[in-house]
Amino acid sequence: MKVLIVNPNSNRATTEMMRKYAQAELPEFEVIGATAAAGPKMITEDIALGQSRRYVVSAVLNALDANPDIAAVVVAAYGDPGRDILEDLLDIPVFGIGKSSMVAASQGGRAFGVATSTPGLATAIAAMGERFKGDADFVGVTLTKSDPTVLAADPQRQFEELRDAVQACVDKGAQAVIIGGGPLSETARRLSELGMGTIIEPVPAACAMVRKVLT
Repeated sequence: MKVLIVNPNSNRATTEMMRKYAQAELPEFEVIGATAAAGPKMITEDIALGQSRRYVVSAVLNALDANPDIAAVVVAAYGDPGRDILEDLLDIPVFGIGKSSMVAASQGGRAFGVATSTPGLATAIAAMGERFKGDADFVGVTLTKSDPTVLAADPQRQFEELRDAVQACVDKGAQAVIIGGGPLSETARRLSELGMGTIIEPVPAACAMVRKVLT
């Protein structure tokens, strides 16, 4: 069986990076990637997030036409653009890395927060946190100091600023901290090795949901 991971950002390098992470999490499946045909290379604000929904749906439908044996779809941008539309359209399970990571973070009622680099998406992410927190406490969104495009060009600076944002979440009472963004996957993996607490990586969180449903 195949699992499709679709990148709402129109950046094929990011798609391949996330596909590789997903493949490592799901060795029993073939993970294939699809990239939004238009829109920004990095979604950093609400308008672009909303506009990307149609590109996500189109990319998924095209991939399904070419690969009818796809068994599940993962939407790999943190606001889950198009996930709700695809859930209604398709008869296979659809997961978003945003919802999946929040469900994982809030397990057992533990308090959680989100550390991310996109202030233009903070309101949307906070709304998701309130929606999917269950019985847990959501301590909110903590942001890096620098612009996300600056951090994307400087991986070490991205790592250091997100590390500080994670600590700020912990200081607010978070027992688990989500690194909010598919393109932040490499930095999320590095942060999970620091022992600062429970770091939730969104792509692996969605992959865990895939495995739970399909196996």
